[in-house]
Amino acid sequence: MFDKLSDRLGGVFDRLRGRGALNEADVREAMREVRVALLEADVALPVVREFVDKVTETAVGSQVLKSVTPGQQVVKIVNDALVEMLGAEQSDLNLAVAPPAIIMMVGLQGSGKTTTTAKIAKMLKGKQGKKVLMASLDVNRPAAQEQLATLGTQTEVATLPIVQGQNPVDIARRALQAAKLQGFDVLMLDTAGRLHVDQQLMDEMQAVAKVAVPQEILLVVDSLTGQDAVNVAKSFGERVDLTGIVLTRMDGDARGGAALSMRAITGKPIKFAGVGEKLDAIEAFNPSRVAGRILGMGDVVGLVERAAEIVEKDEADKLAAKMAKGQFDMNDLRTQFRQMNKMGGLGALAGMMPGMKKAQAAMAQSGMSDKLLVHMDAIIGSMTPKERAKPELLNAKRKIRIAKGSGTTVQDVNKLIKMHQEMSTAMKRIRKMGGLKGLAAMFGKGGGDLGGAMEGMHGLPAGSMPNLPGMGGGAGGLPPDLARLLSKKK
Repeated sequence: MFDKLSDRLGGVFDRLRGRGALNEADVREAMREVRVALLEADVALPVVREFVDKVTETAVGSQVLKSVTPGQQVVKIVNDALVEMLGAEQSDLNLAVAPPAIIMMVGLQGSGKTTTTAKIAKMLKGKQGKKVLMASLDVNRPAAQEQLATLGTQTEVATLPIVQGQNPVDIARRALQAAKLQGFDVLMLDTAGRLHVDQQLMDEMQAVAKVAVPQEILLVVDSLTGQDAVNVAKSFGERVDLTGIVLTRMDGDARGGAALSMRAITGKPIKFAGVGEKLDAIEAFNPSRVAGRILGMGDVVGLVERAAEIVEKDEADKLAAKMAKGQFDMNDLRTQFRQMNKMGGLGALAGMMPGMKKAQAAMAQSGMSDKLLVHMDAIIGSMTPKERAKPELLNAKRKIRIAKGSGTTVQDVNKLIKMHQEMSTAMKRIRKMGGLKGLAAMFGKGGGDLGGAMEGMHGLPAGSMPNLPGMGGGAGGLPPDLARLLSKKK
């Protein structure tokens, strides 16, 4: 979502960092460019003014301009101000009450409220072990209650049985009684979508809130609506006591103004961000991480968390043990490709790594995409079980057969074999370094060089992919040595 803004700010700060010394005029010129970038990103004018004034006032301080690295200091000041604008700290759900904790979902029609209800319910059940009950209070939209029931089946979260003819207030009372009697930890009320100018439906929302007395009232807003999302939040906040915002479609190509303006104008924290259509595509909104992504600093913590969720611990331990013995076949390489795809593919991984903006641009310019991983997987799939276990069997005749079977070329097959050979060599080095101890030393302290390994593939220019420490297999469940999956073309 913040790609364009990130590119604009990246250009401004690259120029600042490139200068040995800065004066007040340099800083003010840079902040004028930042102002334009924020306005183009659809950030509210009052928010932009306050942000720019605060950063400028701090940055022109004598200690900053006289420091050894004034450019870096200015970037840090901007980062701190951006984090503050986004809400300073992550705001979690208030579930520390006598069960059931009640979460009421409100918003406009088509904002993704029902799907978001299911996403949060699945997250609470899977990550926090909560027993969750979902109830649809939407009696206006055809099949709305059936939709939530279907999502409940998909997420394996309980839903309140549908009783035709009940009004939203009666359904809320029945849901509350069922949640108490059946020992649910959390009750999620999915209300009907409504326009903030519809008095009747807004009164209905207030009536439900009065009966349910929820601990959390979350406003679900489509981030693609831009600045109007902030106006919607203000209108809803005047009728019920909102405790937080959920921004959906944060993976879209909108300019991001809603996210950057929401907290500053409404005073309500952004608690979650929807980042895709799948039912697990939701994440807690962390201001410091979002600011890091905007400024091209990446989100390594988020990457580690995503990897820890996707990579099975037993599978990772098993592979680590094989690697420690110097063993690594095509089946293991295939596992690595699939794990990278599950983590969002090359583009998503690059977006979460520090200093990867140039890498992403180089990937786009060269036509390199996540299809590369699919092609490599297809090549391995065209091998026989014996060939996957013993890649040294792959002679010219076998390579031709594999290329035809996978719809690729012999050159692609050779490229894959080269990747595997480099990884195998790395595994043997680990064994010489002392097995698992050597593995920890190599990976746990930045053994992975994802950037360098990708240079040369599909015409990527040298130097476009920076060295990225800490990407080894010993860190937080990350797939072992992602760095060597895409080796240099020689």
